[in-house]
Amino acid sequence: MIFVGFGFLMVFLKNNSLCSVGFNYLIACWAIQIAILFTGFWHNIAEFYFDPDHEWKKIELTVKYMILGDFAAGAVLISFGAILGKVSLFQLWAMATLEVFFYCINEAIVVEIFKIYDIGGSIVIHTFGAFFGLSVCLFYQADDAIKDRAQLNIGNYLSDLVSMIGTLFLYAYWPSFNAALGSGTYIQRATINTYLAIACSCTASIVVSKLVHHGKLNMEIVLNASVSGGVAIGSAADIIVSPCGAMIAGFITGCISACGFAFLSPFVKKHLVLHDTCGVFNLHAIPGVIGALISAIVASRVG
Repeated sequence: MIFVGFGFLMVFLKNNSLCSVGFNYLIACWAIQIAILFTGFWHNIAEFYFDPDHEWKKIELTVKYMILGDFAAGAVLISFGAILGKVSLFQLWAMATLEVFFYCINEAIVVEIFKIYDIGGSIVIHTFGAFFGLSVCLFYQADDAIKDRAQLNIGNYLSDLVSMIGTLFLYAYWPSFNAALGSGTYIQRATINTYLAIACSCTASIVVSKLVHHGKLNMEIVLNASVSGGVAIGSAADIIVSPCGAMIAGFITGCISACGFAFLSPFVKKHLVLHDTCGVFNLHAIPGVIGALISAIVASRVG
């Protein structure tokens, strides 16, 4: 997901394809390394919150911490999608370093102190990464990006085709992404629920695309909104017992995300002068909030 899924999804910009996948590769590698250190550090700090006599633990290098490093890299790449095509490698490196630092603080507070259940990272990864990226957008001259890059920040037939590889990899590996920190039968449940949710969000986004664009498929919707179900189901992927619930969540999220790309993005670009290159608000922020609401509802019923 991190290197192929996000990497190739971002090559839809016809004049920025090599930078998109190359920057993705380098920044993901850097983010994973520092995230392992920051995660271990802030988890130790969180333990002091409950027990001042807590003995400082060494930072572990286990499969769990490798996965947590991947999660942090995912948040950085989500933010990268909002400023894609507008930043240099050094600017992106600086943003990634700062974001991983604050991401790990947020993750320690949410998971260790507030005890929020978020196995697939709808809240910690997607919502945080999306809003962090949108905040960074405010400092990158959105007005100039909209006017001067109008013909650059678009795709063509070949770039959209290659970008579809990223979408298909996200679809194939998102179930394992959401189930990576699970255990026992919860892994199977998270995998099945995620698979069904994405399948339904894909169906819903295609339907909306056909209705809005007079019977035609819009590649922006197909590339992005079709996998929004994976975001929405992330927080509650392993605690939703009925697959029907996952399918409904995926279908609703697919419709909302597709409508966001069709109507909300042009409105925000025109009236709020906010240039979101990959539409992370529609793919990650809105579905992430939906995922948080689903998690709260399901957790309350389980409790």
